[in-house]
Amino acid sequence: MSSFLILLCVLGYFAILMAISWYTSKKADADSYFLGNKNSPWYIVAFGMLGDSLSGVTFISVPGAVGAAKFGYLQLVLGYFFGYIIISQLLLPLYYRLNLVSIYTYLEQRFGTKTQKTGAYFFLLSRILGAGARLFLAASVIQLFIFDALGIPFWATILIVILAILGYTTKGGIKTLVWTDSLQSLLLILGVVFSLVAICQSLHFSFGDMVQAIANDERSQIFFWDVKEKSFFFKQFIGGVFIAATMTGLDQNMMQKNLSCKNLGEAQKNITWFSVIMVITNVFFLSLGVLLWIYRDQLQIELPMNAIGKPDTDKLFPLLALNHLGLMAGIAFIVGLTAATFSSADSVLTTLTTSYYFDIANYDNDMSFTFAQKTKRRRIIHICFAILLFLTILVKKMLNSSAVIDTVMRIANYTYGPLLGLFAFGLFTKIRVRDHFTPIVCVIAPMICYYIDTHSVQLLNGYKFGNELILLNGTLTFIGLFLSKEKE
Repeated sequence: MSSFLILLCVLGYFAILMAISWYTSKKADADSYFLGNKNSPWYIVAFGMLGDSLSGVTFISVPGAVGAAKFGYLQLVLGYFFGYIIISQLLLPLYYRLNLVSIYTYLEQRFGTKTQKTGAYFFLLSRILGAGARLFLAASVIQLFIFDALGIPFWATILIVILAILGYTTKGGIKTLVWTDSLQSLLLILGVVFSLVAICQSLHFSFGDMVQAIANDERSQIFFWDVKEKSFFFKQFIGGVFIAATMTGLDQNMMQKNLSCKNLGEAQKNITWFSVIMVITNVFFLSLGVLLWIYRDQLQIELPMNAIGKPDTDKLFPLLALNHLGLMAGIAFIVGLTAATFSSADSVLTTLTTSYYFDIANYDNDMSFTFAQKTKRRRIIHICFAILLFLTILVKKMLNSSAVIDTVMRIANYTYGPLLGLFAFGLFTKIRVRDHFTPIVCVIAPMICYYIDTHSVQLLNGYKFGNELILLNGTLTFIGLFLSKEKE
């Protein structure tokens, strides 16, 4: 597939995003930017959240990771489903009852301003690192198949993508993103469906042949029962429950869209349908992964090496789609990847801005600024986070060593654990804590987790932590908060 045709697809997609932004941001104000005027249709929010959750990681990294991890990722996704139930029944009623814009305002009301800022800083850290890893993956593929041929360096590619995202998010905010995310979700799903069709045609498979080939392939193994390994079912499942509850329910990026629904009932319907669609879509991606590996085995294609000298499985899907599966697969892949590229960062810039605006700078309650001055500061914050994201991706480029799906999950275990502990302590106890001790507790808990994780084989007789590490992190934070409680 030629670089010119790929570039044409990307430019056409960006033009559609700009058109949506122009239409939705007319007469946009602060309420539009932060909460979409509380008028977002729940079904549009649900569908749009799919693209934000999947991003380029699921689109590229999950199919490639099937070669080593098999269908084991589905154990994590099944845990997600039950995590979303917790969000629907426990967290959303709390957020709507308190009429929150930033969910970390709850921490201020429950504990104090230092705890609020601690929660916000952990969100900012986790989202910058996670979004950087996601956008790095998608942009790397665009770089390989478009900009390398044009002699444009990687840093310039990232700059172009981020400037494009700034072009359609700075004014409309959530009001625009609810609709652009839905478009991205649609194109992501169409991308995987057309890719499945293309690879079945290349393998001369009927639908029945496809199902049978996936079912009979050893890489379709779902459940793993070695308790010492990271892939053990209960490690993955329990980790999935708490990762979903934290990465969605305690994450401003995901909750801000939910809070833009008209009322609590519609927000809960949004989460329920989103959880069902999420499981089904991930089954499609894992199935695509098996077929890609079957096709790769037939062609005996060698994958390029990553920075530590191992086959780069993240390159499996783009390599086959753009060079071996025909024009339809190539276009489907590029359109899906472009959607993944923009969905990896656009809403993140808006929600990082919201959290900093409300939780760190506290501009919303500062009466010394006029509305125009607040708007100017909001846009400056938005641009500053874009610059920070740009720098994060360049650092990730230098440190690239493993499948990005692994990187994102490890980041989540360390940065969302303290948020899990903070919200759990606030919801399930009535104990008051010494607000100034909270930042110390939330830094020490991940440090202890890191030591235990890196020495678990020696300390725990060969035991290896998987995604249940987030539960340990949250538990240590909970204990630390209890120890810092106020005296009667």
